[in-house]
Amino acid sequence: MKENKLIEMQNKIKSMTNIIQQLINEVTHLRELGVGSLETLKLMPGYEDAIEALKKQMIEKNKELKKAEQNGVIKQDTK
Repeated sequence: MKENKLIEMQNKIKSMTNIIQQLINEVTHLRELGVGSLETLKLMPGYEDAIEALKKQMIEKNKELKKAEQNGVIKQDTK
């Protein structure tokens, strides 16, 4: 291979490495933001009640989906 081609490939690899590092930093930041937001929500009044209400809603939604699936109204996507 020509030296120019090798230098070009090396520069592309460096560029891709920098981009990947930026993505890793951003994901880490988003994770920290999400954890911080969750911890803040946990401290708010009514948090436990809201979680219980969400659990009940999810149970009802799952029951409705199963019922609709059994009736042939909805076919589950397995892809």
